[in-house]
Amino acid sequence: MTGLGAVFRPQLAPERLRAVARVADEVGLEELWLWEDCFREGGISTAAAALAWTERVRVGVGLLPVPLRNVAVTAMEAATLHRMFPGRAVLGVGHGVQDWMGQVGARAESPLTLLREHLVALRALLGGERVTTKGRYVRLDDVALDWPPEQAVEVLAGATGPRSLRLAGEAADGTVLTANTPPDGVRRAGRLIDEGRAAAGRSEAHRVVVYLLTATGPGADERLRDELVAEGVGDVPDLGVAGDAEAVAGAVRRLAEAGADTVILQPTGDEPDPEGFVRFAAEQVRPLVVA
Repeated sequence: MTGLGAVFRPQLAPERLRAVARVADEVGLEELWLWEDCFREGGISTAAAALAWTERVRVGVGLLPVPLRNVAVTAMEAATLHRMFPGRAVLGVGHGVQDWMGQVGARAESPLTLLREHLVALRALLGGERVTTKGRYVRLDDVALDWPPEQAVEVLAGATGPRSLRLAGEAADGTVLTANTPPDGVRRAGRLIDEGRAAAGRSEAHRVVVYLLTATGPGADERLRDELVAEGVGDVPDLGVAGDAEAVAGAVRRLAEAGADTVILQPTGDEPDPEGFVRFAAEQVRPLVVA
């Protein structure tokens, strides 16, 4: 069954999160996702707050940019969330937007190498291993977590290009695809992910999470079109959806048929009613997706 969630976009002030998270919990939304976009809101701090304010909803962070983070810190923070809120935290890591990484002096010469080293070390630390490694970017000397998660946890990787998608299949437990990925793009990504999994001899489940840019209510078509144009993808077919619950559920099903395990509805940056959007996703779209 396809999972369904929604994004709390960081264009909203941090103090808005509490109300949105509580609504998500009340209406039975499966997953509420957060972004660590420069220079808006921290992913771990917002995730911890959202988890503390709620009881049931899973809270995802997509993504934590690895150039900003020592892998030991990522592991410590991730393990803390998993220990305090078992089964409810979902963390993804990725390259980060390269221009932003350059702004803070953290741009890596080889983002792919950095992500590979970070993923391998992070999964090992969260798995309770003691790690010593001397990579190009990740260097650990006899490091182990005192409080690793008590059960196996998934580490997702954000990926777009072919090499990153193969790496996600090889070294992550799941992949996060942006809202600029149409159904055909999900199919292509799935093939590349599978190539990476095969090369690494991995056979366990690999979750594919896809964002779906979604607009509903008054002015939905215009808001969707304006955002796609602003992102430079206004002429890409089958991106995003505008309309009522039937239209949105149809778009979700098309992504699921293409290989998405979880679809996260991403409101436009100017969504006028974030709480209403979460209710719409859980109460109107979800029943049509599972029907």
